[in-house]
Amino acid sequence: MTLDAPTRDTDAHSDENAAVVKPNRLAIIDGDVHTAPSSLSELAPFLERRWLQHMQTYGSRKRHGSNYEPYPKAAPRAMRRDAWPDDGGLPGSSLELLRTQHLDHYGVEVGIMGPLGLSGQGEINLDLSAALATAINEWQRDVMATPEPRLKASIVVPFEDAAASVREIERLGADRRFAQVFMLTRSMDPLGARRYWPIYEAAQAYDLPVGFHVFGAGGHPYTGTGWPSYYIEEGAGHSTSCQTVVTSLVMEGVFERFPKLRTVMIEGGFGWLPALTWRLDKLFERMRDEVPHLQRRPSEMIREHIWLTTQPMEEPVARAHLNETMEWIGWDKLLFASDYPHWDFDDPFRAFPANVGDSRKRQILTTNGKAVYRLG
Repeated sequence: MTLDAPTRDTDAHSDENAAVVKPNRLAIIDGDVHTAPSSLSELAPFLERRWLQHMQTYGSRKRHGSNYEPYPKAAPRAMRRDAWPDDGGLPGSSLELLRTQHLDHYGVEVGIMGPLGLSGQGEINLDLSAALATAINEWQRDVMATPEPRLKASIVVPFEDAAASVREIERLGADRRFAQVFMLTRSMDPLGARRYWPIYEAAQAYDLPVGFHVFGAGGHPYTGTGWPSYYIEEGAGHSTSCQTVVTSLVMEGVFERFPKLRTVMIEGGFGWLPALTWRLDKLFERMRDEVPHLQRRPSEMIREHIWLTTQPMEEPVARAHLNETMEWIGWDKLLFASDYPHWDFDDPFRAFPANVGDSRKRQILTTNGKAVYRLG
């Protein structure tokens, strides 16, 4: 990897040696770092007493049609075993461990937080959903982003309630400690539906990208028929959920209505995008009279408005195929993401095949993220 960002040698024993400059690795913009409060009590200072009591008495009721655990039992909560803090908290709850194990170790200049768990997203009770979203946003800001400027928060929105989501974006959108609006791919309706448009309008107004992270509790089987038998089907299904989001955003006219909107598909890979784009263009040519609100081909809108994180990166046997796919998508449209502290986390030092050149690595690891997340 190309060396960049020189730093001074802090171990020097003389003025002459102190002037020696050592090179440092590329400053990494990590588009997916998972943080989480260890328990409801940790979120309590940010939650109205009414909702704290509600959670203690009734708990969470997610909009989910299957009573199953979406993580493999061998990796509790899908976490790296070395990411569990010594104090008994959850991975992603210890700022000190996150600093030493991830930010410092890899030279992460900015980590974009993607809080899951107690986020309120997917709650059937919409008022509870909004209250939990507000609480997790304030927890991110006060507990993580304020003491550690390398961490940027995401504005978690209760996206099934567009009005409440807009209020949250308006409350926090001008705060530079927040880098994006955070939604999930599995929703009640396809995410291009007009009831979600006020969220996109508010995000555009504040120049915030909208990140669509995999998972969610929309109440529907994501297969289109029923619930899968195996965890491996669950994992593979995230790419199809991402395809549903992209198709809906494009065909419903979201990008025609909001021409400055930036969107990021998070943790769904990227190898599926070329084939989807080709299919959408072909169908558009045959049935464009059904969608007269679209003035441009789907491929043009996808190229202009959609970015994708690299994790989990596809690994074909012929590595040249991966390069060809990345070339087709556009090197400027790929953002590095580690997915720390999950078990299938991507090490930024080893994630890329050797035939991806240094200039391309710099784009993916650093340049693209700075442009998308208003970090310049």
